[in-house]
Amino acid sequence: MNMQLTQTMEKVSMMSIAGKVILYTGAAGGLGTETTLSFLRAGARVVAVDNNPEKTAGLLEAAARENLSGLTVKAIDLSDLAALRQELEAVAKDVGGFDVVINNAAIYPSKPFEDYTIEEMQAVQRVNVDAGIVCVQVALPHMRANNWGRIVNIASVTFYGGWANLSPYVQSKGALVGLTRGWAREFGAYGITVNAISPGAFPTDAEKIHPDPEGYARFVLDHQAVKRRGGPADIANALTFLISDAAGFITGQTLNVDGGWVMH
Repeated sequence: MNMQLTQTMEKVSMMSIAGKVILYTGAAGGLGTETTLSFLRAGARVVAVDNNPEKTAGLLEAAARENLSGLTVKAIDLSDLAALRQELEAVAKDVGGFDVVINNAAIYPSKPFEDYTIEEMQAVQRVNVDAGIVCVQVALPHMRANNWGRIVNIASVTFYGGWANLSPYVQSKGALVGLTRGWAREFGAYGITVNAISPGAFPTDAEKIHPDPEGYARFVLDHQAVKRRGGPADIANALTFLISDAAGFITGQTLNVDGGWVMH
């Protein structure tokens, strides 16, 4: 075997996620379904947490069409933190623990700041942030015992400004970026990396809140350096890299996957 082929095989091995158990919230959403399928194709096992029956049915059907194994779907209300913890602890025992946590699920109400009640603000925080904290707390003992783990929080381009009427959502995404840095510092000694991905404006259900879809699409492309809309593969590729051994020296970072909307 020549040296070039050996180096190529080593690079492929570093990017492998085969055999990893991934806890993925919001896994049947607009970007979640395709990324979940990508993980399954790569040989990972995915515990998909999503309580939308229509979307989870679509995810199960898509996996069945490709004869993909390793998928477990759990319909859990993320706002019920006690039930979430209990369910995840039971699943963790069944699968032998979680190697990877991807905190992706989110709710995104839209209205002027002064119209939100404090209870509505807290509800967004509970689903978008607190549920992710529970996921990490459940997964952490297994990761520490193995001296290996990957945590990825899904932030948002909205955190950089430019969108009105989304204050609770933006607040929650800022909290996830803060947790990314705090967890990265605290967990690094145990071989656990923690990063965030900040997706740009991808065409998902979230865009349905905009009254002028075509105008919004033009707005997005005007702000991006890359003049095409992002797709699920763009997120899947970034996630696969960050949860692989290839990214083992990257932690505490926020990766903007947005076609060059935000640059810093």
